Amino acid sequence: MKVSRLVALAGMTGCIAAVPALAGVTPPQVTASELAQPLPKPYDASANASADIDAALARAKVSGKRVLIDLGGNWCPDCRVLAGVAAIPEVKSYLDANFEVVFVDVGHFDKNMNVPARFGAPMPAGVPTVLVVTPDGTLVNGKQREDLSNDRSMTPQSIVDWLAQWTKTPG
Repeated sequence: MKVSRLVALAGMTGCIAAVPALAGVTPPQVTASELAQPLPKPYDASANASADIDAALARAKVSGKRVLIDLGGNWCPDCRVLAGVAAIPEVKSYLDANFEVVFVDVGHFDKNMNVPARFGAPMPAGVPTVLVVTPDGTLVNGKQREDLSNDRSMTPQSIVDWLAQWTKTPG
């Protein structure tokens, strides 16, 4: 699917309702017009996913943030829409302030498939699959980990709002 079509789809009203952010956590307000073209390809096929996740967990233990693990592939339109939303400067700042973010390449469901099991989740049926874990490795969003696997039918704002629900509650 062409990138311009993906951007148009991302701007449509989402089929998944936006989730209200937790009290005290104000996500940025974004629109489809802010998505860069072409959409990013954040999944590094040569990265060591296990080492990247271990490093993010170590940083999270110091920072107190949660770890957001984005499982996907550069071939996947939904993964690229999520990456495009995450790359909007205001969203990137928000994510960096609230999460240790790791992009994990799953190839064509033939790489790094051990990652979900590491956190007690089944193999993904679709991508992107987003795992949110605490610094000690506890999976927080077990039942909602695949909510963004059709995110090109969501608005960028509804994607941001979905991500915002997983930030650590203040206090």
